[in-house]
Amino acid sequence: MKVIVTGGLGFIGSHTVVELWNSGFEPVIVDNLSNSNESVLSQLNELTGKQTTCYKIDCTEVDMLREIIREEKPEGIIHFAAHKAVGESVKEPLKYYGNNVNSTLVLINLMREIGIKNLIFSSSCTVYGEPDSIPVTEQNRRKKATSPYGNTKAICEDIIENSVHAYQCLRATSLRYFNPIGAHPSGLIGELPLGVPNNLVPYITQTAVGKRPKLTVFGNDYDTADGTCVRDFIHVVDLAQAHVAALNFLISSKSESLYEVFNIGTGSGNSVLELIQCFEEVNSVKLNYEFGSRREGDIEKIYGCADKARAILGWKSNKTLQEALADAYRWERRLLESN
Repeated sequence: MKVIVTGGLGFIGSHTVVELWNSGFEPVIVDNLSNSNESVLSQLNELTGKQTTCYKIDCTEVDMLREIIREEKPEGIIHFAAHKAVGESVKEPLKYYGNNVNSTLVLINLMREIGIKNLIFSSSCTVYGEPDSIPVTEQNRRKKATSPYGNTKAICEDIIENSVHAYQCLRATSLRYFNPIGAHPSGLIGELPLGVPNNLVPYITQTAVGKRPKLTVFGNDYDTADGTCVRDFIHVVDLAQAHVAALNFLISSKSESLYEVFNIGTGSGNSVLELIQCFEEVNSVKLNYEFGSRREGDIEKIYGCADKARAILGWKSNKTLQEALADAYRWERRLLESN
């Protein structure tokens, strides 16, 4: 069964492509290369031993996307394609609303038009804002987003839920995931930010190999054990497998119309400082880091309860923080050697 993966050359998308092949699906990538690299496709082909079809278009290009969906006749669509930097979204909100929301509208309209039923949406724990209690469950109320990026995720969730209710022809899940880190254990694919990384771990790995002179930790005066933010760091391979589990859940459903939300996380939190210290210990390196001021849009502390995903999807995270940080550093060293 074919599955269209928008943003399939990106960090989470590429790992999901691997897990789809591993589970007997045929992924078809749609990616405009705005935040990814075409070299990832050859790495995917080497890793999987398969030739993955890839269309280099934007998800807002309605006519071209319509043609692709009609040609490929997918069983479902996994929608990753989105701008995703919290800080940038604060500075350029219209860029984020224009791309993230519009691409979701285009996809849902085409799914209705062509008759594709199954949609998995890449959401985020940012929809919970600064939570009232942790670990957060799917019953935690969504709060006003602390960034335009987070707000686009909440808006897209509402669009999908409203569409399922109104048209009774879609089965959809929103996966609210926490902080994906790591890389494939093979070292063939991993996080490949263009320019200065927006995420913590690639900044750590680039500092460790000397690509960056130092790492800045944004804020050490939060109300946490060591003053730094607390996050639920999940290995990207675990996260990728959650998308396959969600797809199988939708395909096997007897319902004509369905919408479910799932937290995808480890169920525990680690501070930024704990992450740095774990990285140093696992990889036997010392990082040059300093503390800076807080970053606008950051949440103080959040980690999730994934019991619902375990009960309904049969999924749980299996990989440790140590494995994720070892895999991330292996990937970074491989990039350094290949350049």
